[in-house]
Amino acid sequence: MEHLEFIAEESGMRADAWLAGLTDISRTRIKELAQEGKVTVNGKPAKGSQKLFAGDKVEIDVPEEVPMDVLPEDIPLDILYEDSDIIVINKPKGMVVHPAAGVYSGTLVNALLFHCRDLSGINGVLRPGIVHRIDKDTTGCIVACKNDASHRSLAAQIADKTCHREYLAVVDGIVDHEEGVVDAPIGRDRRDRKRMAVTETNSKEARTHFTVAERFKNNTLVDCRLETGRTHQIRVHMKYIGHPVTGDPVYGSPCKLMDTQGQVLHAYKLSLNHPRSGEAMTFTAPLPDYFETLLSMLREESAE
Repeated sequence: MEHLEFIAEESGMRADAWLAGLTDISRTRIKELAQEGKVTVNGKPAKGSQKLFAGDKVEIDVPEEVPMDVLPEDIPLDILYEDSDIIVINKPKGMVVHPAAGVYSGTLVNALLFHCRDLSGINGVLRPGIVHRIDKDTTGCIVACKNDASHRSLAAQIADKTCHREYLAVVDGIVDHEEGVVDAPIGRDRRDRKRMAVTETNSKEARTHFTVAERFKNNTLVDCRLETGRTHQIRVHMKYIGHPVTGDPVYGSPCKLMDTQGQVLHAYKLSLNHPRSGEAMTFTAPLPDYFETLLSMLREESAE
């Protein structure tokens, strides 16, 4: 059960329409939850049609939606490391990490269930073993846990910021400074609930450290380190500073040199302490072919 809390900033909006604009939940589903008593305004059960006033505290309890079956599937995995506690995968572009509404096959979870046979059950049927995620069209390192003790350890490391994740990204434009920190809260985009945005409304703190690795004619290669792990964090933060990730279909525009099939973003390094031994471990995932091809094209363009 996920519990969400929001504060209405304006008066006159219907509760269901307003919540649908802030979350991934459809307006129809919100109406159903309201009928089940899972939506409250100022602590009292509310209908989806209830009009809100500025300052109202709106709460919603969202039961986890579990498909009938999440089945093991024999999908090849690029395994960077594996033992009895954890498995580190180099995720390919186009693979969804865990099942969600309408996507119950072909995911990393389906592949892990076939390969491992058993995973940590902390996140339930939909996300067994998954302690963090990367977007469908982002490639690179992701760790999954094979037992609950490992899952608790890795979750604590992420919360304590002792588990480090670094990405390489090609972004649009020339980043002027050599390094920087984007410290800007991220929440649901009020105009499009499928997008995230830098906003002070119903948001969470988010910090991304970046360093320029290479400059090209019209683009920049940056090394980004996450201090927090918000949805679409790097993509949102780079757009916020005027340099959206190249090829990003949501926050940027298509790459002019080639079809990148989405954002040019690769989780190349993952550092953690082994959940059983405590050993400091670092894993690296090589750049995918399309990323290397684009870098070559950008260098050629810059040399013209």
